[in-house]
Amino acid sequence: MNSWRVPLPHTSAAVSIARKVIRAALLHPAAHASQSRQALVDHNVAELLTAELVTNAVEHTTAQAPLELSMEVQQSECRVEVRDHGAAHVEELTTNTTPRSKPDQLSESGRGLLLVRELSSSTGCSPQEGGKSVWFTLSSRQS
Repeated sequence: MNSWRVPLPHTSAAVSIARKVIRAALLHPAAHASQSRQALVDHNVAELLTAELVTNAVEHTTAQAPLELSMEVQQSECRVEVRDHGAAHVEELTTNTTPRSKPDQLSESGRGLLLVRELSSSTGCSPQEGGKSVWFTLSSRQS
């Protein structure tokens, strides 16, 4: 298992940084040393979902403390987690609940958590000391 933990600024720059970290981690030779490249998770999906979680953390929390991105890559899956200092639990990520409302078809926002739910293997939100952790897992692609 390989793992990374990276502090992110509580600014929009965090999204770009997080995407680069995810890409580097998933494409790094150590991430797939014990398996074929085709068995890894789709780094494009991982980047997209990570960007959605980081964007939500920046937009929906007011704390100026840094965010934290952590990632674990195992043989069969990867788990990405974004920690922030917001107190609100993210109900939309619970797989057995329905979204509070559908986003307006013309709206440019409101679909991020739906994407995370639909494209990840599992997802959730956990309270943490001084905030919360929002996470998703992606199972490795089968060749």
